[in-house]
Amino acid sequence: MARYAISDIHGCLVTFRKMVEEVIQLQPQDHLYLLGDYINKGPHSKEVIDYIFSLQRWGFRVTCLRGNHDQLLLDAVDKGEHTVWLTEEDKQKTLTNFGVAQFADIAPEYISFIRSLPLLVILEDYILVHAGLDFTLSNPLLTSNHNLLNTKRMQPSLAKLGERRLLHGHLPLPRPSIEKAVAQKRPAINLDAGCVYYQNQEFGHLCALNLDKVELFFLPNSEAPYPIKVK
Repeated sequence: MARYAISDIHGCLVTFRKMVEEVIQLQPQDHLYLLGDYINKGPHSKEVIDYIFSLQRWGFRVTCLRGNHDQLLLDAVDKGEHTVWLTEEDKQKTLTNFGVAQFADIAPEYISFIRSLPLLVILEDYILVHAGLDFTLSNPLLTSNHNLLNTKRMQPSLAKLGERRLLHGHLPLPRPSIEKAVAQKRPAINLDAGCVYYQNQEFGHLCALNLDKVELFFLPNSEAPYPIKVK
């Protein structure tokens, strides 16, 4: 059995599917952890979730966490679209992809899926989250839901992590920075290589980590060209 983690797919279905099927070659006995942000910005938000559904139906072990962009969808449904800070262009791209005029009209199975997702997963050797933990707390596991999804600054401590390593995404990093974090055995590893930002030379990769071998896999964005602001 192998364990893998991937973060920040952002609607890049072709790249995600290629990573799963051709690069890491996921097997039914493996366990895939997805660290959130399945939707928005990229071209295939709905289809990414459909593919996750398919993997689970086919018997693959897939554990999904919620990301801040996934939370945006819930906020739009629960609190109104005026609460969503997406640009009008990004909002329309996602709505068009789901085939609806407003977020409240998205099919219930997608809303229920996102609503069911945990914000934190604790393993014996890793802690998984979308954005990060609040290390100013004596116990970072008590981090607020908002910070679990949105924090941008951390000073990770192995002692406060219970000697586990923290895996997260949320803020795109160039590939060399991710490789350096792994090589230096840092307590926290950011796996967001900015896949959706394919026009930015620093980013444009989907990143996967083998949790047991601590081995990285990078795949350049494989989507057909789509409009996206350069990060």
